[in-house]
Order: sequence, then C-alpha cells, then structure tokens
Amino acid sequence: MKAVRIFPGAEGGTLKLVDVPTPVPAAGQILVRVRASGLNRGEINIVKRAREGHPLPAGVEFAGEVAAVGAEVAGWEPGDRVIGHGNGGQAEYVLADPLALIRVPGTLPWVQAAALPNVLITAHDALITNGQLKPGETVLVNAASSGIGLAAIQIARAMGAGMVIATSRSAAKVEQLRQLGIEHVIDISRQDLLEAVMKLTGNRGVDIVIDSVGGTVFETNLQCLAVKGRLVNIGRLGSSTAAINLELLWLRRLKLIGVTFRTRTEAERLACVQACANDLVPHLNAGRLSLPIDRSYPLEDIAQAHAYMETDQHIGKIVLTVDQASA
Repeated sequence: MKAVRIFPGAEGGTLKLVDVPTPVPAAGQILVRVRASGLNRGEINIVKRAREGHPLPAGVEFAGEVAAVGAEVAGWEPGDRVIGHGNGGQAEYVLADPLALIRVPGTLPWVQAAALPNVLITAHDALITNGQLKPGETVLVNAASSGIGLAAIQIARAMGAGMVIATSRSAAKVEQLRQLGIEHVIDISRQDLLEAVMKLTGNRGVDIVIDSVGGTVFETNLQCLAVKGRLVNIGRLGSSTAAINLELLWLRRLKLIGVTFRTRTEAERLACVQACANDLVPHLNAGRLSLPIDRSYPLEDIAQAHAYMETDQHIGKIVLTVDQASA
C-alpha cells in the first residue's frame, strides 16, 4: 500500500510517499481503508523535530470504511463508515483500536468526514470534559478560524451555550467567520478584546475561554472571565509564556486548565474519543457539525499541503484525499 512516512534528517524531517506492506489486523484491531485524512498544525512541528531515528508514520486522523476485523472485535463489520483518531492515517490503510473509531452517516462525504476527528475530540475535551460547559453559559473562542476554533463554536452551540464569541486578527477571516453565520466576531487587530467582550456580556464576562493563542492574549483572556470562569489552553500560537495576575485569579475564583494528548495514556486518549462520540454522534447524524474545507490535496502532494498550512491563510481544514473517489 501507499503511505506517507517522515524521514528524519539533520535539519528536520522530509515527507515521502512510499510503498509499505498492507497491515493485517491482530486480535482487538480493525483495519480501515482510508478515503481521506485531515492535516493538523501539530503535524508541521512533528516533521520539523524529526532529526534522528527511524521513519515515522504520518497523520493523526482519517475517514474511511472498515476493511477487515480482527478476532475479539464485536459490533463492527466490513463496510462500516468511520472516522478515527490515531497514528498513520495518511496511508491507504490504517490499523485502529475499535475505541478510536466513531461511526459516521453515509450521507457525509469523505473529505468532510476527514476534517472532523481531531478537532471534535480536542474541542469536546476542552469545552465539555474540562471546561464543564453548562447550558446558557457564554464562551469565548480565540483564533476561531482554525479547525479547532470552528469545532468549539459548533459544539458550544450544539450543547446549549447561551452566547459564543469568536476572535481573529485577520479582517478577511473575520468576514469569513461572519459569512459562516457566527454572530459575535471580534477583530482583535482593530478592537480592544476586553472592551468588546464586556460590551457583549453586559460587563459580566464569559464563563469559558478556549485559548489556542497563549501568552500574547493570556492576561486579557483572564480579564474577560466572569467569576468562577474557566480558561482552557489548547495551544500557544502567540507565545508559550505569560504573566498571571494572581489577584484576579484569587478574586474571581478562576480555573486555569491545560489540555493535551501528549501526556495521556492510550486508555485516556481512547476515553476522550468515546466521550466525544457519546455526546456528539446525535449532532453529527443530524448534520449540525461540519467544517469548511479550505483546500484538499491528493496524498502524493502532502509536502504542498504542509507548505500551504504554514502560510496560515486557511480557514477551516486542509484535507488529503487517498483516491479520486474521495474528492
């Protein structure tokens, strides 16, 4: 089968499409025929940091259909349509734990499906599991044009948030967000974030901030929180360091939460997938969760897809198609 591998080098990794044996599912495993695979920003850093060792499988999410089922696997059969989270998704076939898979409806195109696994699981873990969103609460989403940002907005709406506020520092992306039906969008290159949030919330502040920017807006994010507010950090696009006003933290009884999959066990990661599925599959089947596709590339153009993501021009997802039927 064809598969993308990251070949380490002295100045970082190189992406290559190579021929490798098609895997065979062992007991407790499922073989998925991949139709499309989403590209995520974290993969850019994985390639850059690959300086030594053996070639690495590329891709952390995929959409496809069950091709074969190993022994001791119940409830799945060939032909089932799935999305999944796990290593090696940028290939014609990938092995998966059944708990890493989520069923998707037959009406969902493969490219659309491939855009969902990583962002839904991450945003659900940040907003619902850790942020503990309650119906009627107000949510502020930084860098809202990213895949995770858009997913967080849709999940917040689906789970009953009262108001969702989005931010971007690009006028073009602000306009695109409004065209997607997001009512409250703040252009932080032209507007004062704190002033705009307080105006929208009647000086109360927001209950949850989903922060993927980090240090450059961290202090302002804290100031935007209401009493007993929660800030959930999922990225550091701006900076990895920030000063914290402990007086504000103390007075408003705030919670600061960091979310990552890097320091979780495999069992913990699989639990995140299942928690996401339990809450969101009904909304997925009803068509309430979908991301705009900025561009799609055939798998052999993986290097071009990475280069485009690094320009930071996209809104929504970049997807790799594994065959022409996926497009």
